[in-house]
Amino acid sequence: MANEKQYPMTKEGKEKLEQELEYLKTVKRKEVVERIKIARGFGDLSENSEYDAAKDEQAFVESRIQMLENMIRNAVIIEEDTENPDVVSLGKSVTFIELPDGEEETYTIVGSAEADPFEGKISNDSPIAKSLLGRRVGDEVTVQTPGGEMLVKIVAVK
Repeated sequence: MANEKQYPMTKEGKEKLEQELEYLKTVKRKEVVERIKIARGFGDLSENSEYDAAKDEQAFVESRIQMLENMIRNAVIIEEDTENPDVVSLGKSVTFIELPDGEEETYTIVGSAEADPFEGKISNDSPIAKSLLGRRVGDEVTVQTPGGEMLVKIVAVK
């Protein structure tokens, strides 16, 4: 078998995926099967929108279960880098300001499996993270974004 993609993530991120997987297997799967059973009772399946919707949801749930199992199986837990506390690395939060006079922004750099921009978690594959990884507090970094270049200064790493 070819090398499978590895998914870097925090211990908490892996636990969150495991909880979602458990929910899908023990609760959601049963709910969908029950919806299919009820929809079958409505008669002719060729024109039964409830049945079609339930089957579509079942396909989505099963696909998500497979994806989560693969991500968990190939998870690589991010270890805390205590030797270089001021260097931006996976699992750390980085605070920067956009130069010349931008606002301060803080993001935690995580693996793609647990990225959630609304929670301030960005993927290590994102343009911002790629530009910041390996840099230190005080560094000025040019970040390539879809909207063009921006210059930022790293003010804190935790």
